[in-house]
Amino acid sequence: MTHKKHIFISLILLGTLLFATEQAPKEAGHKPKLILQITVDQLRGDLPDKFMKQMGKGGFRYLKEQGIWYKNAHYGHCNTETVVGHTTLATGADPSEHGMVSNVWFDRVTNKLTYNIEDSKYHILTANADVDRSTEVDASQALASTDGRSPSNIVVSTFSDELGLLSNGQSKIFAVSVKDRGAVTLAGHGGKAFWYSKSSNEFITSSYYYDSYPAWVDAWNKSKAAYAYDGKSWELLLDKSKYMYKESDGEEGEVDIAGFGTTFPHQYKTHENKYFGTYLTFSPAGDRLTLDFAKTLLKAEHLGEDEVTDFLAISFSSTDYVGHVFGPSSLEMEDNILRLDRTLAELFAYVDDTVGLDNTLIVLSADHGAPETPAHLKRFGIEAGYVSANKWDKAPSIAKLKKKFGIGQKLIKKYFPPYVYLDRKVIKEEGLDIAEVQEAVAKELMSIKGVALAVTSEALLHNRLPNTYLTRAALKNFYPQRSGDILILLEPHYFMNDFEGEVVAVNHGGAWQYDTYVPVVFAGSKLRGQTVYRAIEPKDIAPTLAKVIDTKPPSGASGNPLVEVLESVKK
Repeated sequence: MTHKKHIFISLILLGTLLFATEQAPKEAGHKPKLILQITVDQLRGDLPDKFMKQMGKGGFRYLKEQGIWYKNAHYGHCNTETVVGHTTLATGADPSEHGMVSNVWFDRVTNKLTYNIEDSKYHILTANADVDRSTEVDASQALASTDGRSPSNIVVSTFSDELGLLSNGQSKIFAVSVKDRGAVTLAGHGGKAFWYSKSSNEFITSSYYYDSYPAWVDAWNKSKAAYAYDGKSWELLLDKSKYMYKESDGEEGEVDIAGFGTTFPHQYKTHENKYFGTYLTFSPAGDRLTLDFAKTLLKAEHLGEDEVTDFLAISFSSTDYVGHVFGPSSLEMEDNILRLDRTLAELFAYVDDTVGLDNTLIVLSADHGAPETPAHLKRFGIEAGYVSANKWDKAPSIAKLKKKFGIGQKLIKKYFPPYVYLDRKVIKEEGLDIAEVQEAVAKELMSIKGVALAVTSEALLHNRLPNTYLTRAALKNFYPQRSGDILILLEPHYFMNDFEGEVVAVNHGGAWQYDTYVPVVFAGSKLRGQTVYRAIEPKDIAPTLAKVIDTKPPSGASGNPLVEVLESVKK
């Protein structure tokens, strides 16, 4: 071999080595240092664009211009409630697989209603942070028999669980929310969860996660950050003339909860007022406190500071409370979204300064959408209204059934959305066939104005149903051990608003498009801006994240990895 050939081959080998050396860090860099999963409670898919004109550059506009935004994302299950959606986001599974079928279900073993994450084995670490049972808008948390909390009722693994398994526990996994169920679900079984106490105005957790609080949590709570709102009010961010709903302040249908009022300004009063914490969460202040705590956590726990991927889930809850009390087409919601935009901008800027957005994969979605208030819909000629379940057991048609079956007491034991629970003890004592009684009651309930579908658990269990939009959604929500005797789905623009003493402006929880429609956006991690209009489901998020970090999907996941994200993040 000539000397020139030796030199030529050596140069080729050297070039190959240099190329491989240069490529190695890029290959390793495919996995983000931090996955930031943001859930905005009750953020219907159209709301960010609806108010984009008045937004700055760093929040929703950053997601729109720099992220991959899926514009046709809908949940497939029928009970669009907080814990159901959050658990679907966490697991990539339908409720029929993950088991969290509703915020509350009736446990036939204990013979009582069960709040989704209640667990008497794990007490709250803060003694004076009991659940505020007097003004809980969704009525579910107040029905828990214990203040203890854990993720034990989630029957499959979450993405965060799979991340922890992949790293053998080296990944740091945290979740923060005003709502306990917003944090516990995303933290999974192996992470740490913190949520806000309206009574103590602190972020708290349970003994499932810690024996005692970390020093940084104690320090944050001792700072009394919530007290900065003492004597202040929720004021409009901009001049009123700049708002789309400037003429809608105090519109018919809005609800005054505990004296918070239906028009601006909304007074927070002081921390000595027993409703102070409630007022904060009914406004953008709840999201600001969540942001402040999350930023403190990110720094104190050194998230994203090494090559092992960490996970931080933040669920912003104010949009849900504002939606329930004032409706999505209100001046309050418009101002709340504009303030949320600035909250997101501050969060992204902080992450960029500490971890770097190129090192962070952001995913933003919502747990469900929301309907408009009946009063607002009627202005546009759309039929809408409320349905009352409190008197169903005393209805003439049910009275006839009692007589037919020889039942002299309650036939309907309990209703809690979306399920009717029959008194099986009475039915058994009378020697009746449960399937026959279910079918008879369901038939009568179908005659009630506003009820679109009443379907029995027996029909769902054996899938004796026509293949329709509503029945497909019902099957995805059916978990035999927890679902009730009869599933109730309401007509479009009808919803419950007076069960368990609850009175709200609007209530999500149905299978119609306004309740299932949410944004799904991936950003950061050097992704390129793209808008996608093909149909996807939020349950696609968890399997996508699993592919990004090259781990197996959560155990019950039925979603599909999103190719646009994978193609972009792997470049």
